[in-house]
Amino acid sequence: MWVAKFGTQFAAKIRRDRPWPADKWHLDEVVLKINGTKHWLWRAIDAKGDVLDILVQSCRDTAAAKQFMRKLFK
Repeated sequence: MWVAKFGTQFAAKIRRDRPWPADKWHLDEVVLKINGTKHWLWRAIDAKGDVLDILVQSCRDTAAAKQFMRKLFK
């Protein structure tokens, strides 16, 4: 009940106090093996080294990577 009542307020404060990302971003792609299966990890990082977002996929998909970048620009 406590989380339902105060959780949204805490989440809004955390989002509001987060610093703005730097002007330059880098997109890393890494292949991981999870339980013997290949997965692709996409990670967007700004110039200060802050992680902006992470996406893990079971298959390498260019359309999903482009959608990931569009989501970051919003």
